[in-house]
Amino acid sequence: MKLKGKVAVISGSAGAMGATEARLFAAEGASVVLGDITEDDGESVARDIESSGGQALFRKLDVTQESDWV
Repeated sequence: MKLKGKVAVISGSAGAMGATEARLFAAEGASVVLGDITEDDGESVARDIESSGGQALFRKLDVTQESDWV
């Protein structure tokens, strides 16, 4: 597990590329923080990672809004 003990923050995690990266990082042992404007899809990716034994947390994130980063 190359990323065991690491935390990955992935924006755009509800889309195809971001979701794939999140799953890959989690499979390599990282705890994954998922951010996206599409809440249902982002939460689904997080649940999928957790049901596979990984650690994931989803938060609504619009990277164009400074207030979302706070």
